[in-house]
Amino acid sequence: MAMIHVNRGATSLGTFPEEQVREGIRAGRFAGSDLGWKEGMANWQPLSQFSEFAEDFSFAAKPGAPPPQTPTALAPIAPTAGSTAAAVAPRSGLPWDQRQSKGFFSAFIETLQMVLTRPDEAFTAMSREGGLGEPLLYAVIGAGIGGMVSFLFSIGFQSLGWFGGRHNAFAAMIGMGLGSILFVILVPLFVVIGLFIGSAILHVCLMIVGGAKQSFETTFRVVAFSQGSTGPLQMIPVCGGVIAAVWAIIINCIGLARAHEIETGRAVLAVLLPLILCCGCAAGAAIFIPALIHMQSQ
Repeated sequence: MAMIHVNRGATSLGTFPEEQVREGIRAGRFAGSDLGWKEGMANWQPLSQFSEFAEDFSFAAKPGAPPPQTPTALAPIAPTAGSTAAAVAPRSGLPWDQRQSKGFFSAFIETLQMVLTRPDEAFTAMSREGGLGEPLLYAVIGAGIGGMVSFLFSIGFQSLGWFGGRHNAFAAMIGMGLGSILFVILVPLFVVIGLFIGSAILHVCLMIVGGAKQSFETTFRVVAFSQGSTGPLQMIPVCGGVIAAVWAIIINCIGLARAHEIETGRAVLAVLLPLILCCGCAAGAAIFIPALIHMQSQ
């Protein structure tokens, strides 16, 4: 008999035989929106999409339907050490992975809220695999919208003379139109290039600190969902860029720790390693270049 893993949101309800899931549906213990997975499936799906449970959901939907004659208490069955299903069971995924059932806009907003406010839960549930296209699309939308609005704010402030003289207002208005068109065309390209370069650097840093327990794809998905969620924070006037950058660093640290299943300290070290190296190089240059110039001048 097939063993089915059941999740409600990001919370695991346990692993049950098919017959117990069937009885739970008829008794109202399981809802059609609960996510299920069994060995052989590529992704989690709502229980309502399991063909074997179609009659049970129809029965549960009938008004006045009698309860099952011999209800069985639903107790999760603990997976054994040799259980193949437990070893390969994927994560439930983020709401973005369920946008076909939730709707595009709702899935985006739910994912954004989850990553920003509950990053630990979000990246514990995030699928480590599934391709680069879906997280890349999410990042382009979130970071693109945030960057575009931030750009328009900066042009608008310049036109008001907040960051320049008022005699530049007309030029700023013209620049707003031309710059906006150019920015809309180029921003997806910038986001894509930045994601791949940033993910590659982070993955190398994870390898250096011994934290790359998963593939590059896992690191890329963490960075993509992080940037796509913090990008809209740039829409906060004046300080939005700083807030987005700081929160992205925090989310990346949490996300890498949960996705690669490593210590948070190791993930923090990997995220900050490029900054540490840059500061070290800058300090070295500040010391040795003047010394070299002084030696050559003598």
